[in-house]
Amino acid sequence: MRRVRPLEALKKTVCGSAVLLLAAGCSGKAPAPAAPPPREVQVLTLAPSEVRDTGEYLGSLLSRQSVTVLPQVGGYVRRILVKPGQKVEAGATILEVDSREETAALDSAQAQHSSAEVGRELARRTYARTEALYKEGLASAQEMEQGRAQLDAAEASARSAAAQVAQRQVQLQFHAVRAPFAGTVGDVLVRLGDFVSATTPLTSIAQADVLEVSVSLPSERARALKPDTALEILDGQGNVLLTSTLFFVAPQADPRTQLVEVKAAFQNTVGLRPSELVRARVVYAKHDALQIPALAVVRLSGQPFAMVVQDKEGKTVVERRPITLGMLGNMAYVVENGLKQGDRVAVSSLQALRDGMPVKVKTADAPATQVTAPGASAAGSR
Repeated sequence: MRRVRPLEALKKTVCGSAVLLLAAGCSGKAPAPAAPPPREVQVLTLAPSEVRDTGEYLGSLLSRQSVTVLPQVGGYVRRILVKPGQKVEAGATILEVDSREETAALDSAQAQHSSAEVGRELARRTYARTEALYKEGLASAQEMEQGRAQLDAAEASARSAAAQVAQRQVQLQFHAVRAPFAGTVGDVLVRLGDFVSATTPLTSIAQADVLEVSVSLPSERARALKPDTALEILDGQGNVLLTSTLFFVAPQADPRTQLVEVKAAFQNTVGLRPSELVRARVVYAKHDALQIPALAVVRLSGQPFAMVVQDKEGKTVVERRPITLGMLGNMAYVVENGLKQGDRVAVSSLQALRDGMPVKVKTADAPATQVTAPGASAAGSR
């Protein structure tokens, strides 16, 4: 058998390739590359949804019942019956001030009252005897008048003594400092043995079941307020905790800040505390409008465009359409011009899409075929 040398094999390979290239050149046609398949895209069918004109501000929570507790008498603190943060009922004793001096004064007043009662009884009996003698002609009219005067004086003295006893009893009650209403005790500012006067703050009591939120708005925004304007309390992530309506709009603006105070009341079901600062959102107005997700907007040289999916000549293609955007809400823009209800807008693969490019809408078994617009977005939130 004849052995083929390596050099001869190489020559045959080169010659074969040259023959193929020559044949292709003579035909004048190159093999056409296969067309890529249409890109799959997610679409959003536009429909009117609620748009809210809102403003977000810093609000302060106020208790509808809050008081700083002061003693009504002076003295040394003898007992403290509550702890900070404790809930108390109306009339519960919070603190006791030393009342030994007042107790002694009450005992003295009661003794004087007893003496006055004895004197009044004696004067009444003396007058009765004098009156009987006067009817028999054994006593003069002057003695009758003196007996009557002594009885009146004794009765007045007894009433005065009774009033002194009542006054001392009331004064003694002031030594027990009581809660004026049900609520939560604040920090206790005194200790056992401290001397307090009528101007010494002891603690505070606040009722947190119903709270008010106070918000200061710009004057121009306050002019658009209505009696049923909604106000929302938000958490740190912007989620709505509580919703209420305004019940108070200040009749005049603050002369220093030119802000207008508004208030709303709500049931505190989420554990908020008086004097806490919270995020508050005022809903000025609501209306329906077309919205497009912010991620579905393509910008070229500052002009916003939307990639609208259309059926043309039996194919599904995208059209780059200029649009006019309004206010930005919760991850969505209000569309003012350029789109209409029922338009389908591409919301995926936007960077790879070109004007007139064939596309394929994702089928129903895809993970997400339709993207829902945020129907309750705060479109005017600032």
